[in-house]
Amino acid sequence: MAVFAPSPQLTVTVEELDGAPDVHVHAGGQGVWQSRMIDALGARAVVCCALGGETGRVLRHLIGVDAEVREVAARNGAYVHDRRDGSRDEMVRMPADALTRHELDDLYELTLVQALRADVAVLSGPDGDDVPVPHSVYERLARDLGAHGTPVVVDLSGERLASALAGDPAVIKVSHEEMVEDGLAESDSLADLAEGCRELASGGARAVVVSRAAEETLACLEGRFVLVESPDLTPVDTRGGGDSMTAGLAVGLAQGRSLEDALKLGAAAGAINVTRHGLGSGSDGAVRELTGRVRLKPWEAS
Repeated sequence: MAVFAPSPQLTVTVEELDGAPDVHVHAGGQGVWQSRMIDALGARAVVCCALGGETGRVLRHLIGVDAEVREVAARNGAYVHDRRDGSRDEMVRMPADALTRHELDDLYELTLVQALRADVAVLSGPDGDDVPVPHSVYERLARDLGAHGTPVVVDLSGERLASALAGDPAVIKVSHEEMVEDGLAESDSLADLAEGCRELASGGARAVVVSRAAEETLACLEGRFVLVESPDLTPVDTRGGGDSMTAGLAVGLAQGRSLEDALKLGAAAGAINVTRHGLGSGSDGAVRELTGRVRLKPWEAS
């Protein structure tokens, strides 16, 4: 599985252990977290990314899964979070630098090659408002890969999602907050979200999956709506649950599962992730156990 993660982040998180600071340094960013969960589920993920600057040199040793890397002059972003009081407080954030034209061409090329060889491609975004690559690259990748038989899963928002939609991806994962913020749904009511799903699927997507925080996930599977009832577990950190859901969905599709079974695997991966401190983490055995406890309930808009 190829995961487009244009600019991974260096993450530093300060926890508390026995009354003393406990510092954790990891590679992070949406695509890295997705790849970590893909790897945990027994599939092979190849992260397609650009690394540069001091942060990039450190990240090369921390990504933890297979990676195809374009060495660049642009620095990767970084953040420092303080979690000693149980919440996640951002102390420092350094945005990623934009790639040059030649760096972008090379990153697109290596991603295209790896994704054409893959069973599924996942397109993920950089952090927040960082723009290391132009939004148009998502449309190009979605269109070119889909045209040559590689199913594309997108987990994006804003202008990146709008660009990717123009390339007609096979599966779209989005949160209910993003649907409303991006004007894809008038409100976060199920009826309005369902109408937004229909519009998103009009380009030919087989599935649109809308995560709804602690509420049941809404999914449109080839025109049929279901609500996803995940196991109720006590969360430690809800951040990263959506990325793990995307990873499980993609793994299920790569393994030839039905959309329903892929959705169950994704829901279980997201559920186990929020019980852990590490984003994109969890064991294959735990996810498989929870998959059998996920329930899909047919739902029809009134």
